[in-house]
Amino acid sequence: MDDKEYVGFATLPNQVHRKSVKKGFDFTLMVAGESGLGKSTLVNSLFLTDLYRDRKLLSAEERIMQTVEITKHAVDIEEKGVRLRLTIVDTPGFGDAVNNTDCWKPVAEYIDQQFEQYFRDESGLNRKNIQDNRVHCCLYFISPFGHGYGPSLRPLAPPGAAKGTGQEHQGQGCH
Repeated sequence: MDDKEYVGFATLPNQVHRKSVKKGFDFTLMVAGESGLGKSTLVNSLFLTDLYRDRKLLSAEERIMQTVEITKHAVDIEEKGVRLRLTIVDTPGFGDAVNNTDCWKPVAEYIDQQFEQYFRDESGLNRKNIQDNRVHCCLYFISPFGHGYGPSLRPLAPPGAAKGTGQEHQGQGCH
């Protein structure tokens, strides 16, 4: 190939790939659902780790009174030279109370806050070391023994859903 015709941008994909693999990747997984549905077991099985070693199990009385709180568990995983900074966002108390009317609000607020923070960081002057805490995936566990899946999915209905489509109870609670 003639040197006058060769710019070098053909190697850019390889350069970007090497840089990304060297730097590693961030991945944030949120798990939500009632206690006892297997969220911790699934996460530990998927990533071959024990993220919930120090967890205190609550009694039935404590779970009824518990409010939804957001907890983060972070672990660095390396596989075949590729580093993954895995953050599991857990929602203890989600759907466990007697009245779950607004149990979805802390979860939605947390997701919004993380996106807003990332946007502010991206809009700033120093963008070199931005930490991506946005929720990349949310697994919502539905109890097979609950009151059916319709009411459990109420917060997921789009605003202004038409009546009669099964989405008219939007935003009225978790159960």
